[in-house]
Amino acid sequence: MSGTIMTRHPQGKSGRSISREKYDQVRTAILEVLERGEITHSELMARLAARLRNRFEGNPHWYGETVKLDLEARRVIERTDSRPQRYRAAPPRARGGRSPRAPGGSARRARAGQGRPRR
Repeated sequence: MSGTIMTRHPQGKSGRSISREKYDQVRTAILEVLERGEITHSELMARLAARLRNRFEGNPHWYGETVKLDLEARRVIERTDSRPQRYRAAPPRARGGRSPRAPGGSARRARAGQGRPRR
């Protein structure tokens, strides 16, 4: 698999373009780590680095943070409200569907006031 993917950010900030191969590798590792339950950010990054050690070219913390933010934006994982914040896999009902920012179409059209015409 080749190419790149443009990541998303949960606060709508600009994403990063990264290798699709690296994205998939980090995404798989994050989801495997979160299968065991909720963990803190520090625990997530430490376990991710341990999983990717000697098998990953690049900085696992940078890629881990970038992919983690993307997975949050896509509602694949979520933060808890506890202190310290913890991460977990999102329940299946929270995944997929349309973005809440653009119920009638794309976010760009909604921001431009060009969503579905009102009846």
